[in-house]
Amino acid sequence: MNETLDALPESARRVARLLSERGHAKPVVMLAETGKTSAEAAAGLGCSVAQIAKSILFRRKEDDAPVLVIASGANRVDEKKVAARVGELGRADARFVREKTGYAIGGVCPIGHVTPPVTLIDKDLLALDSLWAAAGHPHAVFNLTPQELIALTDAPVVDVALRETA
Repeated sequence: MNETLDALPESARRVARLLSERGHAKPVVMLAETGKTSAEAAAGLGCSVAQIAKSILFRRKEDDAPVLVIASGANRVDEKKVAARVGELGRADARFVREKTGYAIGGVCPIGHVTPPVTLIDKDLLALDSLWAAAGHPHAVFNLTPQELIALTDAPVVDVALRETA
């Protein structure tokens, strides 16, 4: 699964360089199958769905700012919880995602965005030892710890998960 930098797609190369510049030693890995969904990525990596740190982008209605929620692949994001922290949210279509992040949907990395987003990290990720996040391309991922994710993004850790009530 390990790739040399030259073999990576350009968007994944950009992420690999950025990670290296920030002192992150683990390589960008290319999956044979797409990692567009948490389940696909987990199956390709042989890890649990919860270990996928999925990047979900919203549009803040007030000012069109990108809002990035990095959530456990096992969780659905509670938009009301996110809106309570950052303001009313709107949907981010594919054009908005590409324009604000520089990445295609399915490959949105937690870092290296064209427009720095308001970022929140799902507190449930802190219960895990190892995470996998998208690395700028639907087939590219990288491994990190929850602490490394916090350090790379400088984002607050909050409860963003939709909790089903009985």
